[in-house]
Amino acid sequence: MSGIVVHLPEGSGGHVVGQAHGGAVTLRLGPGERARFGRGAPDVPVEIRLADAAISRLAGEIVATADHWQLSNHSTRHSCLVENPEGAGEYLRVPPRRVGAPIPFEFSRVVLPTRRDTTVSLQVFAPDHLYMDPQHTAGPAGSHTVTAYSLDETAAYFLVLVALCEPWLRDSSPVAVPTTPQVVERLRGHPVYGGLTARAVSSHIDYLAEEKLRTGAAAPPGTDRGVRRKGKREAVVTVALRFGIVREEHLALLPGRTAEPAGRGS
Repeated sequence: MSGIVVHLPEGSGGHVVGQAHGGAVTLRLGPGERARFGRGAPDVPVEIRLADAAISRLAGEIVATADHWQLSNHSTRHSCLVENPEGAGEYLRVPPRRVGAPIPFEFSRVVLPTRRDTTVSLQVFAPDHLYMDPQHTAGPAGSHTVTAYSLDETAAYFLVLVALCEPWLRDSSPVAVPTTPQVVERLRGHPVYGGLTARAVSSHIDYLAEEKLRTGAAAPPGTDRGVRRKGKREAVVTVALRFGIVREEHLALLPGRTAEPAGRGS
């Protein structure tokens, strides 16, 4: 993956300038590109507009680099919180007026305080963290081999992928790919990720399909949302199983089963 992806989930209270309002939106930044966020104004242009009176007109700026991203906090009053949703509470606080703070997380949530009961947040998917091939041996400089699909097996997105693949690993002819609610229910007993919501699971599936496993072109415009979602789930399962990314031993990452799951749906 080159550059970063900034994602505003549906209902986040913000939108990307130039894109339609209403649903989830995504902004892609290549290395060296930047996106400003805040309430904006005619004389304060921003790429990501966040409609809350407690957020500065220019609250901050995200800059993509070759292998990570940086966050500048232009607020003079409030810190920006950068959470690692996969780090069991790990977070960074970027203080007011801090410029170019490097963010090390592969998946982050930028959280801004508001005067409402909820905060406003952006999701940022960073460049892949590359891992050497496990069978790698030292060779001439510049000749090291890295894995074609760079996945962190301790991350929440990998756990979601295992849950999607589980029926195929336990039964060679399953009825259907698990739905998002079924994945949420399957992970409910996990000690770290048992609280994943349907929205979070959907975001991880988007990340797997579009960035990690690069499953191909998006569905044609006008395709029903449910059909698109099902297509993404099926695509990531196909790639993960075809290339041995998820194997039977990975089932041990899932919480134990206390009862048979509900019937699979589409």
